[in-house]
Amino acid sequence: MINHRKKTFFLHPIYIICLTFLLNSCSDEGFLTPPTVQFGATLNSRGSDSHPRFSYQGNYLVFDSDRDSKQGIYLYDVKNAKLIPLPGLNQPNSFQYQPDLSADGRYLVYVSEEEGKTDIFLYDRISFQKENLTKNQIGEVRFPTISGNGRFISYELNRAGNWDIMIYDRGASAELSFPESIPIAPEIEPNN
Repeated sequence: MINHRKKTFFLHPIYIICLTFLLNSCSDEGFLTPPTVQFGATLNSRGSDSHPRFSYQGNYLVFDSDRDSKQGIYLYDVKNAKLIPLPGLNQPNSFQYQPDLSADGRYLVYVSEEEGKTDIFLYDRISFQKENLTKNQIGEVRFPTISGNGRFISYELNRAGNWDIMIYDRGASAELSFPESIPIAPEIEPNN
């Protein structure tokens, strides 16, 4: 004999609470991420954006991106929700990637292939000058990081099939960087 009674569906209060919690945890509350835009004038683009690193107090975010058909370094002003120009940093026909920044965002270190091999570069946002730190080193380099005060740079170096950690000291006379001590952005036009 077949039982044709309707089954009553009942959710236990515990299940309702769990379901409510799960659905609420999917909200965007607390996120500052702007939407992706077509022309790449903000944080996210239609290209691949990667390797984000915050400044000490979180006012700046440096990252690399392959927007505009080139791999380059970008600096995002979190408070004002805009990109900060980095004149002279990104070079045509080469890749710049894996950035890091000092506590106040003055100094940026990154990998570039602009001189024919992978090298670690230091970029100063005040002078708009860059320096190749590994020009005379033989081997492949990757993953640079800079100390908060901007004096020390560490990176990985592969000389003969083994990755080693290197530390570069800019010296006691190097101008140091301190948390959030430089202006947000110089008044210049973007020319990455």
